This record gives sequence, structure tokens and C-alpha cells, in this order.
Amino acid sequence: MYKVVSAGVSGIGGQTGISDLPAGRLLPFLKTNIQNNKMIERYLTQTQFSSEEDFREHLHFIVPDTFNFAYDVMDEWAKEAPDKLALLWTSERGEEVKTTFAGFKEQTDRTAAYFLSLGISRGDKVMLILKRHYQWWLAMMALCKIGAVAIPATHMLTKKDIVYRNRRASVKAIICVNDEYVTTQVRQSVLESPTVEVLVAVNSMVQRDSPVPEGFHDWHKEWPEAPAFVRPEEVNTNGDTMLMYFTSGTSGEPKMVAHDYLYALGHLVTGVFWHNLDGNGIHLTVADTGWGKAVWGKLYGQWFAGATVFVYDHEKFTAGKIMRVMEKYRVTSFCAPPTIYRFMIQEDFAKYDLSALEYCTTAGEALEPAVYQKFFNLTGIRMMEGFGQTETTMTLGTFPWIKPKPGSMGKPNPQYDIRLLKPDGSVCEDGEKGEICIDTSAGKPIGLFKGYYRDPELTERAWHDGLYYTGDIAWRDEDGYYWFVGRADDVIKSSGYRIGPFEVESALMTHPAVVECAVTGVPDVVRGMVVKATIVLADEWRSKAGDALVKELQNHVKHETAPYKYPRIIEFVDALPKTISGKIRRVEIRERDNR
Repeated sequence: MYKVVSAGVSGIGGQTGISDLPAGRLLPFLKTNIQNNKMIERYLTQTQFSSEEDFREHLHFIVPDTFNFAYDVMDEWAKEAPDKLALLWTSERGEEVKTTFAGFKEQTDRTAAYFLSLGISRGDKVMLILKRHYQWWLAMMALCKIGAVAIPATHMLTKKDIVYRNRRASVKAIICVNDEYVTTQVRQSVLESPTVEVLVAVNSMVQRDSPVPEGFHDWHKEWPEAPAFVRPEEVNTNGDTMLMYFTSGTSGEPKMVAHDYLYALGHLVTGVFWHNLDGNGIHLTVADTGWGKAVWGKLYGQWFAGATVFVYDHEKFTAGKIMRVMEKYRVTSFCAPPTIYRFMIQEDFAKYDLSALEYCTTAGEALEPAVYQKFFNLTGIRMMEGFGQTETTMTLGTFPWIKPKPGSMGKPNPQYDIRLLKPDGSVCEDGEKGEICIDTSAGKPIGLFKGYYRDPELTERAWHDGLYYTGDIAWRDEDGYYWFVGRADDVIKSSGYRIGPFEVESALMTHPAVVECAVTGVPDVVRGMVVKATIVLADEWRSKAGDALVKELQNHVKHETAPYKYPRIIEFVDALPKTISGKIRRVEIRERDNR
């Protein structure tokens, strides 16, 4: 069974008590050093790399005829290292669950049996709106075991958003948190979603006996009574759709990104070589489970490495809370978008013991060198940046044998053949800006998406003539490092110059007044467009917002980068518009300015 230690009924400020839930095994926390990771040896022709050149030349996958992550990785770990801690899950409500690989297998088998009893089967689309609840991990692996398609989604969706997704993907079942807002939106969406047949509500473990709304199955009441699991005779082929994500929508309507079963295999590089994990690691990625980054950092690659996935289930991010749990549970490896690091470096690091922390990575948007440098000064840890999309696994990264250049995305992941192309299709020289593209003329690389589900025109627009066009603009220096400029739609054309938002944002971030900023273009009669900076000020600078500070920041940018890039318009705001994944929505700023 897994055991739950809940606030108010445990040693956390209340009487001692243990609540038992069926199907699992709880053992004390174990740190098992797996010297020879046989799991990785099954899927790579070479597992140890001594240099960038060695990695580039000898990273080759061994692809099984049929691969299923739940059976071939997780259940195999349950056989080979049954008592190794797989998942260490905690919550701000005081709950704590420690689950071994053997216990996790038992729990996911039970969950798969539960789903089958509800009529969910191979190929069915299942939307998961589970925040960071423990059941998300069970659901993801259970759906994999029966060949159903998981569609993780954020809890912030409205009825309209859910209807759009239900109709576009023909969703059959929705499994969601028993949160009044979420269940209301889901229940209302069903009236306009003819394919939806099954609704399941999941309480937090502290409130697991709370009633669920009418029309919803109650996970906590029904799951323990699920019949014994029998593996279906046919679960999947490598080309079947395993996972679909709706893009975070930084511009336009969300797209349905469909991934096959080899997508999970592609993340071996993410966890083992970018996060640099082994069996001793306790890894925390800060990401909502409705965002693609969750499977980057909370699932596939980390468990290939045999590491422990650490989860902190919380509603609202604060840097202090995250740092306190990192201290308490001795987190060794950490990954978060730059936004998180920006707020962390505002904290007093002397208040926290982060001495267990060994390795830090970042992705989601470009990292300002000023943030990198301050974090390094505070911790002695060099952040390793990575780049990828919902459509890919990590395509560029700073791997352990590559010395990071602050602000650079790193170098190509050898599993992708990267091209940097000009608008006319010619190859960029070093120093020239171009679009990051993936050459697929030799076949679809492991980790690249299948296409945009039910949208061949959109797929053809992004992926044609043997090339997938990412829509992201970068340049490459003489050492082979790639530097982010911006989304193709975000690049500002002013007086004949092409200005990347990130270039100006990086300059602004070196000023102590700036906590966050977003640079966009504003239409101008003379110049075509002018640069605008929307800025969140540090607390101690907010009282100084005004013309004098605007001038100071403009002069600062002129000093830090080419003078023509300076923002002619500066607006101070309390917060920047963002997606649930933490990405800044520059499109929203542009739309507001164009009204």
C-alpha cells in the first residue's frame, strides 16, 4: 500500500495517525547507487561519453520493435530495483507519499484496471486536469499500459477551453481534481461535448472523503475496489499516439501536438545527459502537469536514470516555499524556467540550506546572463540551459561536458539534425540570425512529434520538404553555441533593423531595478515599429517609477548593447501576462497596445 501522512493527523502539528490506501509499498527513503544502469544499456549502443565529440558521434538509440515506457522501463525497474524510491511526493497541505518502484507498479496496475472498468480502452482520449496531485503519475502510466491517449491540461481552463479540446480531440473521459471551479467548468463543457462519456473527480488525500459532484465517479472510493489487472493482448505500436498536448497558446489558438510511444524514449537524453542524473539523484522540476515540461522533468528521463522524482504539490508559487522544501528533502537536482530563478535570487539565500543541491538546469524561455551570474554567485552552481518545444524533446542543450556560456542555449542534441536557415532557405553562417529547423530527410527523429492532430494544413505549414520549422530565431557563434533571438513573430523590425526581444530583455535584466520584463514592438509611422519594454520593478524601486527611471533604463540599455535597440517606450506593471507554464505572453501585450 502507499501510506499518507496528512497535516493535522501526523507529526506535523497534530495527533499522530496514518491513513492507509491500498496497492503499494512504502519503505523508508533509500539512496541506491546503481553503478551499471542496465536500463540505459538496453536503449543506447554507448552509455558513457567523455566529450562533446564522443557524444555527437556515438549517441545511437536501440529501438525495440514495440516500446511502452510503462512496461519496459517502470515495470522493469520494479523487478530490478524493487525497493528503490521512485517517487517522493509532498504537498503544501502536509501530505507525504514515498513510493518504491515495486509499489508504483502495483498502483499503476490497479489504476489501469480501474480505467478499464470505466470503459476506457486502447486509443481512447483521456484529458487529465490533476494539478500536481499524486494521481497524475498513476494516470499517466496506467493510460500507457492500456494504450489510451493521455491529454494533460491545466486547471485554469474555462468551459470554452475544455469544449474546444473535447471537440478537437474527441475526448472520451476527463479525470480532474475535485475543485469547485474545475468540476464546474468540466460539467458545463459536457453539455457541448458529445464524445465525453466518463467523468472522474479526485480529492486531495487530506480531503479524500469529501463528496464529488453528481455525474462524477469518485476515484478514492472506486479505485481500491478495482479488479485485478490483466494486460491487454495488444497495447500499442511504436507509431501509435501515446500523448497529446495542446500548446500553451503564446499566440493563436492552441494546437494539438501528437506524440508517439517513442517520444518517451527520446527523453532518455533529457534526464540522463542534460539533467545529468543517476540512481542517487533526487530531482525536482517546477512545472504544472498541464504543461509539456512536466514530462520533460517529472517522468520519462528521470526514471530512465533510476532517479527519484520529487514533487511539491502547491497552488501558488513562492520562491521561499520551494526553497524550504528543497532544503527539507535534500533535493540534489533542480530544473525550472528562468522566471523561477528570477524570483529565487531575490531571496536571502542565507536563510536556506541548499547544500545538497548539485545540478541545476533551465528551459522554457531564454535565460538572461544576469540571472545566471547572480545564481552562480549565490550557489556556486552553473545553470545548464536547454531548448525545445512541445513538439520536440530537448533539441539544444548545455550538457555536462560543455562549458556553459551564460545566455546560450548550448549545442545540438545529437538525436536531432539541426539546421539554422535564413528566410530564403540558405544556411546561416556563424553570427547570422536564422530559424532553428530540424532536418527530417533521413526520417523522423526519436522525440519529434507526429504532427498536429487532425490539422494536415498546419502540419504542412511547419513541416515540409524534409524540414521541421520551429518558428524560433537564433544565431550561432564561432564555437557552435546557439543564442536565442525570439519567436519569428516576436522579432521587431525597426528602421531597417531586426531586433530580437531577448537581446533587449537581457540588457534590461542587468539593471538592479528590473525583476522581469517583456520587449515587444509598437507600430510607428516613421520607423515602422519601435521597441517597447514592459517592466516589473523590484520592490525597492517601485516608488521610483517615473520619467527619471525611464531615462536611466534607456541609457542603461544603450550602454549594454547596440544603442539602436534601446526601448523608446517603457511601461511599468505589477505583473506580466503569462501562460500557465510561466511563459511570457508577448502577444497579449501587443494586442493590448494595438487596440
